[in-house]
Amino acid sequence: MASFSKAMIIGNLGRDPEMRYTPNGRPVTEFSVAVNQNTKNQQTGEWVEATDWFRITVWGDRAERTAEQLRKGNRVFVEGRFRTREYETRDGQKRISLEITADNVVSLEVRQRDEEGSFSAPSGGFGGGSGGGGEAVKPTRSAAADDDLDDLPF
Repeated sequence: MASFSKAMIIGNLGRDPEMRYTPNGRPVTEFSVAVNQNTKNQQTGEWVEATDWFRITVWGDRAERTAEQLRKGNRVFVEGRFRTREYETRDGQKRISLEITADNVVSLEVRQRDEEGSFSAPSGGFGGGSGGGGEAVKPTRSAAADDDLDDLPF
């Protein structure tokens, strides 16, 4: 019987991506993503923030684009296969590592407009399929149309 594991997270990079090559020349990039969650303590009524850290691994062409375009602090969406790994620290404590082998990484950073009105990187995803980072996208509306947005009732 077949099995299936899929994880989707949104969080911030905890460090710059580190790219290396396997002995046969295949690129692999690794980075960590912090996912924050706010929960209410039932006894005190106070809101408590908890952070889960995920180790992300990206392979192939996506690994190269990810290493080039993402930096520490960037907000990303990551989709991939999830697994846990148990390890022991130097002081003998047992820990669990949350790991995702990414099928898709999408930058959620706001793109900046350049002097000609085009959008500049970061853009799009680094995953399978078409599209993807770095290409400038021409705006579909004029700057005058942006002024009309102030008149909307919502």
